[in-house]
Amino acid sequence: MSQAPETVHAAGTAETVETRGDERVDLLRADTNNDGRTDVWVVDTDGDGKPDLFQFDTDGDGKVDITMVDLDEDGTPDEVVDGDGGLPPEQLPPTVQV
Repeated sequence: MSQAPETVHAAGTAETVETRGDERVDLLRADTNNDGRTDVWVVDTDGDGKPDLFQFDTDGDGKVDITMVDLDEDGTPDEVVDGDGGLPPEQLPPTVQV
C-alpha cells in the first residue's frame, strides 16, 4: 500500500518545492473550464521529456492553487503544496474561441 503525499498548507506564506532540475519546459497546458486561461500545467524540470511538476488553477483566477512534484517520476506525487511552489508559470494571453 502506497503512502499519500504530505500536503503542506501555505497559509499566507510562499511554500517552495524541490524539483528534479532547474528548467521549466511546459509539456502541456490545458484550459479545462473553457474560460480561455490555462488551468493545468504539466512540466519537465530536468530536460528528460518526462513530467515531474504538475500545477492546477482550481478556482479559475489564472493563478496556480496547487503544485505537485513527482521527484522520482513514478507517477505518485512526492510533495503537494498550496500555491505555485515558487515556480510560477509564464502567463499567456487568453485564447480566443472561434
